[in-house]
Amino acid sequence: MKNRFIVLIDFASNSEQLLLFAHDWGERVGAELLAFHNTTVFSPLMTPYRTKATLIDRANYEARERLVSFTRSILPPSASIQHLVSEDNMVSVLRELLKKPFNHLIFLGIKGTGLLKKIFIGSQAVNVIDGIDNLIVAMPQHAPCCAPEAIHVAVQKSYPLNLAELERVIHFNGEVGSKIIFFSVVTPEDDREATEEYLQHLTRLYSEKKETAYELYLGDHAWRDLKRIIKQKQNEFIVVQRGARMFLDQMTRKFLINDLVYEGHTPLIIMP
Repeated sequence: MKNRFIVLIDFASNSEQLLLFAHDWGERVGAELLAFHNTTVFSPLMTPYRTKATLIDRANYEARERLVSFTRSILPPSASIQHLVSEDNMVSVLRELLKKPFNHLIFLGIKGTGLLKKIFIGSQAVNVIDGIDNLIVAMPQHAPCCAPEAIHVAVQKSYPLNLAELERVIHFNGEVGSKIIFFSVVTPEDDREATEEYLQHLTRLYSEKKETAYELYLGDHAWRDLKRIIKQKQNEFIVVQRGARMFLDQMTRKFLINDLVYEGHTPLIIMP
């Protein structure tokens, strides 16, 4: 099955880098590229149907022209890319696209303007993450591209890792190295011994495919130590599962997005 990368373009300041990031990655693994823009149409509440339809058609036409011009100005002339604009709900459009017979990867940008946006990744992005059962790459500004030397996979013993989706992450990384480092942050409420055993199990399970290791972060300085390790690296990704504590817990998520992803310029892969 072919790979297809869907890039969500909103023409924000980091859209150019996001498109280049997805294109360069796609070149490495032979992925088709689809740029998608969700059109916003403004019309008075009581606008007649025909008038509203005309406004929607005009907005979509102008958005598509802008999207085509945008991608052509950034990508090399030889690049092959499809363009899609729609005023429909973004999650609904993406669900329809994901029904097509491709291995899909969705790319969205993390904006760095304002504290709340850094914590919550932006409301539209959260809607996509919560509403789509597919691998999603959330890319901060200034992230390096695009063959990571290692991927850090967040592990929670009480929420077993989605191994099928992790296989897809490995598939999308292609044939290049990519050491896999499984890690856990253990709180006083966690069973340290059981967590370490699970980390060891995963390390052994994938050792024939990739170089593997595990890291366990403990005590009062666990998050500080994790941040120090991640920020020392320049070409690594973090992988986290959507339903796991690291993504659901408010304070942990704040740390994940602000300290590791945004400040560390580390791309985040979110697994369903």
